[in-house]
Amino acid sequence: MANDLRILVVDDEVDTLGLIKLTLQTAGYEVQTATGGQAALRLIREQTFDVVILDIMMPDVSGFDVMRQLNRDPNPPPPVIFLTAMSSEEDKEIGFSLGVTHYLLKPITRGSLLDAINQTLGTSEPDATP
Repeated sequence: MANDLRILVVDDEVDTLGLIKLTLQTAGYEVQTATGGQAALRLIREQTFDVVILDIMMPDVSGFDVMRQLNRDPNPPPPVIFLTAMSSEEDKEIGFSLGVTHYLLKPITRGSLLDAINQTLGTSEPDATP
């Protein structure tokens, strides 16, 4: 059930953060947000999330460095989707080498975002009826 699925969205752009949060809440997810890498690391280590949507370019700790730190933790991290404006093949390769499930580019459509989440979770559209 979508209501039971928790997503952490991390982006230093407050407008982007609000739009993604609204999109995911409308789709039935429980959403928490963070505006930087340090806050994201703290939340991920203190709480349980089914998926993390993570920007790369943030002023305190980059999304790449968040992934590196999570990969060093004794507990496996939740699945992470990068959502970023960084479009180089090198950045994509780094992201996948760090273990992200999807590398999505901004701006993103609602459908593309939900598809990536559903693929990551192995679920169908959360607001679809059986």
